[in-house]
Amino acid sequence: MKNILLIDDDIPINNLIEEALSREGYHVSHAYSGTEALLFLAQTKPDLILLDLMLPGLSGEEVLPRIKGIPVIVVSAKADVDDKVKLLYGGAVDYITKPFQIKELLARISVHLREPVSDVPSELQYADLQLNTDTRRAAAGGHEVKLTRTEYAILKLLMQNPAQVIPKSRLLDRISEDTPDCTENSLKMHISNLRKKAARSERNRLYRIRVGNRIQTAAGIIFTFSLPFPLPLSLRLPDILLPSTKGR
Repeated sequence: MKNILLIDDDIPINNLIEEALSREGYHVSHAYSGTEALLFLAQTKPDLILLDLMLPGLSGEEVLPRIKGIPVIVVSAKADVDDKVKLLYGGAVDYITKPFQIKELLARISVHLREPVSDVPSELQYADLQLNTDTRRAAAGGHEVKLTRTEYAILKLLMQNPAQVIPKSRLLDRISEDTPDCTENSLKMHISNLRKKAARSERNRLYRIRVGNRIQTAAGIIFTFSLPFPLPLSLRLPDILLPSTKGR
């Protein structure tokens, strides 16, 4: 069931929209001010937000730039084109003017919650490490590996991008689609746990997720999915991504 947060201080309109959304199978939460909305979002991540602009306390215009990673449809009586353009450029995915037809609102919500068609295969493989993104099952060397939700999200991203270095900030942003639990402070712990589980392969220590001071950018630590030497040439990632083994 998709969760929708309705941010509007107009109780009759709230009730009308909630009734229509509930009939369509959505779960609806409410916030009646900008401040209440931010407090709610600090604890919960809905699938979509309906945002009024004229709110007590913080206005909708002030709330919008603080919402990250959630589609926002502005629902407002403001009909000026310049206002609409500013808000669409400012982060809203859509704008609907009050008064509106419920069927139009439902159609816009449905479009923005539509699951994207993915070109990513459900079966990912890297050497003898496999990951099925439909069942979320992983195996190393033919043996099943139990993953937490966060470990799964990290491994999926790395296996989808095996030849890329991934900055810490991008990794955290991308895995938030699968797990909201991983933070900058806990990321190294999840990486360490995942390294240990992946190393249970029959080819011991074949897989390495490296976090080290030698791989740095201004944005912070970079993570790479790499294979230590020696390996058949066809399995090696570009040398530029591999840690040096000299002197070890």
